Amino acid sequence: MRRLYTRSILSEETAGSNPLELFQLWFSEAKEEGEQEPNAMSLATVDQSGQPSVRTVLLKGLIREEFQFFTNYDSDKGKDIAENPRVALNFFWPKLERQIRIEGQATRISKEESKAYFQVRPRESQIGALTSNQSSVVPSREFLEEKFASLTKEWEGKEIPMPENWGGYSVFPTKIEFWQGRVGRLHDRIQFERKDKTETWVRARLSP
Repeated sequence: MRRLYTRSILSEETAGSNPLELFQLWFSEAKEEGEQEPNAMSLATVDQSGQPSVRTVLLKGLIREEFQFFTNYDSDKGKDIAENPRVALNFFWPKLERQIRIEGQATRISKEESKAYFQVRPRESQIGALTSNQSSVVPSREFLEEKFASLTKEWEGKEIPMPENWGGYSVFPTKIEFWQGRVGRLHDRIQFERKDKTETWVRARLSP
């Protein structure tokens, strides 16, 4: 079950001084390499009792130097973020033998910005957002399919409204770690850290 990592190296010179620029470079290379859903990222949250949860969501852009994703605000992750906005993200690209870990704070984006994105989503995804009370218990798969079909018929030929409890989050990063697999498990780990946007990123190499 072990794999020998020989694909690349990560030096201080190639890491540079701006982790967001390095993220964009690695993300572009993941797309070019054909990684399956390179924008898939694990999102970790913590609930009111201190119980962590993690799930995969899709990055929809690095907007204003923040990582943006969309969801139902009444979902488990939405409730967690309302209680504790500190979150963690993780990208893993096995073909490139790379991983990026991000810590930061999530905030809701404006309703106008959420609506602008909702309007360009595929129609099936718009209907899906109306259908799903995300994270709530449902009686069966048939219940969801019947509701989806009913809403599809109801909104046929009409503009589908964005649900009031749906929208985007932006994650302001305070720590970003780049991981490059290496031989002998002596992986390259370079971390960038700051407290706020006014601070310069501080770079450090971590022991694997």
